[in-house]
Order: sequence, then structure tokens, then C-alpha cells
Amino acid sequence: MDTNLALVLLLAPFLGFLLNIFFGKSLGKNVSGVIGTLAVAISFAVTLSFFLQINQTGQPISIHLFDWIAISNFNIEFGFLLDQLSLLWLMFVTGIGSLIHLYSISYMHEDENMHKFFSYLNLFIFFMITLVIGSNLLIMFIGWEGVGLCSYLLIGFWYKNQNYNDAAKKAFIMNRIGDLGFLVGIFIIGFMFNTLDFAALKATILAGNNLDAYWIAAAALALFIGASGKSAQIPLYTWLPDAMAGPTPVSALIHAATMVTAGIFMITRLNFLFDLAPAIQDIIAVIGAVTALVAATIGLVQNDIKKVLAYSTVSQLGLMFLALGLGAYEIAVFHVITHAFFKACLFLGSGSVIHALHHEQDMRKMGGLRKAMPITFITMLVSSLAIAGIFPLSGFWSKDEILMVAFHESPVLWVIGSIASILTAFYMFRLMYLTFFKEFRGSEEQKHHLHESPALLTFPLIVLAILAAIGGLLSLPGHSWLNHYLEPLFAKAREAHHLGTTEYMLMGIATVGALVGIGIAYAKYIKQAQVPEEDEKITGFSKVLYNKYYVDEVYDAIIVKPINLLSRFFRDYIETALAAVVFGFGKAANELSFQGKKLQNGSIGFYLFAFVIGFCAIVSYLILAQKKF
Repeated sequence: MDTNLALVLLLAPFLGFLLNIFFGKSLGKNVSGVIGTLAVAISFAVTLSFFLQINQTGQPISIHLFDWIAISNFNIEFGFLLDQLSLLWLMFVTGIGSLIHLYSISYMHEDENMHKFFSYLNLFIFFMITLVIGSNLLIMFIGWEGVGLCSYLLIGFWYKNQNYNDAAKKAFIMNRIGDLGFLVGIFIIGFMFNTLDFAALKATILAGNNLDAYWIAAAALALFIGASGKSAQIPLYTWLPDAMAGPTPVSALIHAATMVTAGIFMITRLNFLFDLAPAIQDIIAVIGAVTALVAATIGLVQNDIKKVLAYSTVSQLGLMFLALGLGAYEIAVFHVITHAFFKACLFLGSGSVIHALHHEQDMRKMGGLRKAMPITFITMLVSSLAIAGIFPLSGFWSKDEILMVAFHESPVLWVIGSIASILTAFYMFRLMYLTFFKEFRGSEEQKHHLHESPALLTFPLIVLAILAAIGGLLSLPGHSWLNHYLEPLFAKAREAHHLGTTEYMLMGIATVGALVGIGIAYAKYIKQAQVPEEDEKITGFSKVLYNKYYVDEVYDAIIVKPINLLSRFFRDYIETALAAVVFGFGKAANELSFQGKKLQNGSIGFYLFAFVIGFCAIVSYLILAQKKF
């Protein structure tokens, strides 16, 4: 029974993909959208069933389908592992995925390739489920590569725009860099332990027999490189902001709740391995903190509403990696969940605004939308307060937990994380004030057509805003359901935070910091009614931030251009020389055959003469060879 349900969970989105890709266009847009949404909703229903079962029994479900690879004493099974971590991940992957599919029915209704869009979304969910429920690293890698492929298809969905194609290629290539690291990590683990199965690896490592600390650290580092590519950490983060080229539902699904959290999932799944590599954990914590701060500073001056949310995502992912590096895996998971709620709501809310303004994304051309779009405004306000860390919304609890751990483990990292959180509050309310307050700054035609989005767009916003508000109940200090639920997964048990003087002080500092960020944004964009300058007028350090520290330009100068130059050198010189050699052999053979065919003249006398000469030559050779020896 469990096997059949697990197959339904996995294959329902794949069936939706097949139906839409082959028959979607003939079925019509509405039917195509319903099929895609229903496929993911079925997966969510099955996930909920498994989730309730695991929550009651506490026993993971291991499903073996067949033996996949057997080489000497190295065996890989094709199977699924449904435990606390995988089912928790599937709850928001399929749950939020269902809401985003529902949202997309209305958002993408005017697109001629709507059936193809839903087929790609379904395929993405299929690969994400594969990644999450795989019982070993190789199955996880299949899902890992699959979501990378689907992100390429979805980011470049509007392929007639070359910039969007470039963004899709950039995402694909930068993810391949990280994926190579992941693959190297898999090879090292397979070589060390003769297995890639998660349960077997955990048992072997916890037994502590013949563990080589050097190779454990090498494997952890390689896996972290893979996680950095997928979860957009420095230096492999620049693909994610450009990925906003895709339709807004893609941003909400891939870059808020699913694909970018795959790196956190993988490290949490292998927590028993990373616990044995403290030096690599330190690297993870430092890179996470720096990523959080750098992305937050860039988000301060972006004017594209989706770009602000994109850099916010990179920054929040950095905080999650900070928690992972400090060994607080359950807190990182907590922030993954709350972030999925409020960031999906913010992305879909931005899509609602863009939909109302006929695809306008520049916040300098918005303003005054709260009266025309009250539901969008209220839901985005709740989610902005949550991400800013305002009590008692979900983001307050998860970010506060991360900062508490950082304070006790490394005050320097706590300071960096706190600054990033204050900047988050500022740029999120900069977005809110520029978008929804003061007077409308767009065209008269846009102003005339301003209206609230239809119910299919606003319903997911309402659900996600409610979850963003109450999601913190999953893990309250001292009374954490989430920590208790995830406890069987971790090799090292962490003590739950109990509220004392220090904890209350840290909560107060975090709250005051968030209010200061919101207050500065209010003074600048409401009291002083400032509007960001035109691109060409931006100067000083603001220009550096607006141009994202020129990281893309640096990559272009030291990586892209030299590779292009090298490729042109090989094309124009090496390949030309090789072609001359290859074609030279062909020309030589052709010339010899041309001259040789002249000998075939049909003269019997000439043939007899050639025969006698040849026979004499052979006899002479044999006589001379005999005398020599």
C-alpha cells in the first residue's frame, strides 16, 4: 500500500506533464491548467497522508523498488525514504506548489503556450519530489539535475527575448559548476563507504569505524560547493537575480520554496557527515553570513520589484547557511518553512501588481496601489512584516532563533546577521512604500485600468499570508513541535532555547533593529517622499550597489572573455590547422587513386610485364634475405 501511494505521489505530476505536453494545446488553456494543478494537488494529498502517519508512528517508511546498480561489493537500490525531513519538505513543496499552479491558471491565461508552461511546472515538481524522497545520493542527484533542467526551461520560457535566454543559460551553467562539486562528493563517499544509501551511511559513520578525517572533510566541502550553486551562495549566487526573467509564478515556485532550498535539504540530510567536518562547517557559516550581508546591501537600491525580492531570497538563504554552519540544522529548516510562506506570498503579490500594471516592474513607476489593490496590499504587508522579523509573525521566530545561535557561537557572525536583518526590514518597506503609498507615478492609461487581481490570484495570496502570520507556531522557544519532530534525524541533539535574560535582550535588539529599518524607510519614502533616481543619475557607492558590486562584470572579464578568446583561438587556428591535416590525407588518397587508375588501361601485355617485374622483385628479396641470415 505504501509503495503504491509513494508511486502516486511521484508519478501524478509526471502524468500531468505528459498530458499537457502532448495533448494540452488541443485540450485548451483552462483544462490544461486544471490538469496541472490537480496533478500537484494529488501529490499534496498523498504527502499529507504520509505526514500524518509518520507524525503518529515516528517510524520512517523505506520503500525498495528494485536493485539498480551492482558492481562487486558496491550496490545501489532504487528506492524511496519517507521520513520526517522528506515529508516536511514535501508538505510545502506540494502544498505551496498547488497554490502556485492555481495562481498560474489566471496569471498565464493570455499566454499562447500556457499548456507548455504547466507541463514544465509539473515536470519540475516531479523532479523536486524525486530529489526529496530518494533513498540515496544518486537518486537525489537525478532530481538535483532534473530541477536544474526545468529551471532552465522555465526561466527562458519567454524565449523570444534574448535576454531571458541568456538568463536561463547563466542559471544552467552556474548550477553545473556546483553540480560538479556535488558529483565529486558522491564519488568520494562511494569510494570511502561502498554505499550511497542514507541509512547505511548514517549507521556506518555513527559507528565510527576507520573514518578518514581528511576525506570526510573533502567530501563535505565538495557537497557544500554543490549546495552553494543550487542555493545561490557566494560566489555562485549571480544566477538567481537574473532568473527573475521567468514568469512570476516561476520565481515564487523555484526561487522561494523549492529549488533554492535543495542545498539546505542536502546538508541537513547529511548532517551526520558535516558534524565530522568542523572546519567545513565554519566555512559554511562564514559564507552564509557574508552572502546574507552582501545580498542585503544590493537589495537596498534595486528598483525592479522582483529583483528586490530576488536579492532578499539570496540574503535569507545566507541566514539559513549560517544556521547550518553552526550546526543548528533544525533552525535552518524552520527558516526554510517560514521563508517559503512569506516569500512565495511576496513573489505572487509582486505578480499581482505586475499583472495590474500590464507587466511594469519598475517601482519608480508605481505608487498609490493600496486603495486599488487592497487584498494584494494587505497580504504583502503581512509578509513584509514577517520577513522583517516583527513580533509575532513567523519570520520573527525563525530569524530570532538563527541570531540567538549565532550570538552564542560567534558574536561576529551575530553582528553580520543582525545588520543583514535590519537592512532586510529597510528594503522590504522601501518596496512597500514605493509600490503602495503616495500618488501613482505610472501612465494615465495604467492608472485608468488599475484594479484588484481576480480571485485565482488573490486566494493563494490570502492563504500564504495567513501561513506567514502563524507559521512561527511550529517552533516556539521552549515549546518547539518542529524540533521534537525532527529529533530522530540528527546525530547530535541540540538543547532547545529557553527564554532567559540574554534571549529576551536579543529578541529586543532584533525587534528594535527591524523597527529602525522600517522607520528609516518611512522617513525617506513617505515623509520626504523621495523617489529613486533614474539609472544614469545614480552616483557614488549607490552606483556600486546598483551595479551589484560589478561582480558580473568581474566574472565576465576574468572567466567569460578569456574562455571566448580561447575558443576563438582554437576555432581560427588550431581547428583550421587540424582540418588542413585531415583534409590533406583525403586529398593525398584522392590524388594517389587518380594516378593509380591510369595503370588500369586494359592492356594484357602491360599486366604480364607488371606480373613478371613483381615476381622477380619477390624472388630477389627472398634470396637476399636468405644470404643475410
